[in-house]
Amino acid sequence: MNDFLRRARALRCEPGDPGQTFSHRLRIGLAIAALILVLSLLR
Repeated sequence: MNDFLRRARALRCEPGDPGQTFSHRLRIGLAIAALILVLSLLR
């Protein structure tokens, strides 16, 4: 469990610029949406 949390923290992006934070979250959201779309099409 600790290893999982450590990896999750490593994936987090904590830049000082709010624009970078927004674009990072937008990319993560789009990646998750694409993954859900692919999984739903495979069913």
